Amino acid sequence: MPRPRWMGETERNRVTFRLEGRALDEAQDDATIVTLREQEALGIDIVTDGEQRREGFIFHMCRTWDGIDLVNQVQKEVYRRRNNPRMVPRVTGKLKRRSPATVDDVKFAKAYTNRPVKMALAGPMTVIDSSLNDAYADEGEMAMDIAAAVNAELIDLQAAGCDLLQLDEPAMTRYHEKVFDYGAAALDRCLDGVMVPVIVHLCYGYPGGAALQHQYTYPELLDRLMQTRIAGFTVEFGRSTYDPSILKPYRERLFMFGCIDPGNTPAPTVDEVKRRVASALDYLDPARVMLSPDCGLMTISRDLAREKLKVMVAVAQDLRKGM
Repeated sequence: MPRPRWMGETERNRVTFRLEGRALDEAQDDATIVTLREQEALGIDIVTDGEQRREGFIFHMCRTWDGIDLVNQVQKEVYRRRNNPRMVPRVTGKLKRRSPATVDDVKFAKAYTNRPVKMALAGPMTVIDSSLNDAYADEGEMAMDIAAAVNAELIDLQAAGCDLLQLDEPAMTRYHEKVFDYGAAALDRCLDGVMVPVIVHLCYGYPGGAALQHQYTYPELLDRLMQTRIAGFTVEFGRSTYDPSILKPYRERLFMFGCIDPGNTPAPTVDEVKRRVASALDYLDPARVMLSPDCGLMTISRDLAREKLKVMVAVAQDLRKGM
């Protein structure tokens, strides 16, 4: 969810906080409560803490890992398979989790809502693609060490009462060959001992005007991930031009169906989104479908985010009435 402007400035998918120390902790508590109340008022069934404590969606959990330097960042030239230079953390040694990073976040959220809470963590391939590896000769070995750390975090989130877990893996949609090489196996390693449903978020239609990358198609990726223990998939059909018929072979899994463009575009009409979702329900089990924006809403204004979520909730309510 968008951060309040009094707390920080967002650029791309990262925020620079205006405060520090105890003042920042208090502001993040307040922003989380506001975000939860907004979701409840809008009619969102499964809420999140809005990731109000996170500078970005990838490295929040890595704060408690050995082997990664989050402070002294370096430039990486190729990012998400494009010449797209970014300043990224550097992997300096064997990656190992010391302690939980997000458990207090979910405990805080659950103390302020009675609705089911979803929490998201970055998956192994995305951590690799979003950092500079100066330690591992074998990227597959690095992925499995990350998976072990992610698994420990998921186990602790499960124990804290989290209701739905998500692994963000935009890198999977850019590097199918790496998914087949080690990515799917690393995803499965993340799931050891986790009984709470875990879904994997497969980004395609990025906000902010980035080009669609349909050359990396869903079907072969989903075919491989169906061989893992993943409970389901978060897919993007709000901004993309995909035909939802491609999802039919995977209907036995949960689907968080992206139906809203998360970028800085006008809110769609209820009828427009309703048609989009209804076309997918021809191929999916409605009892296993959840609606969501394509991706996170942190890059747009709070007013626009509310307008888009209002449309999504209205669509869900209308479709339920017709079942």
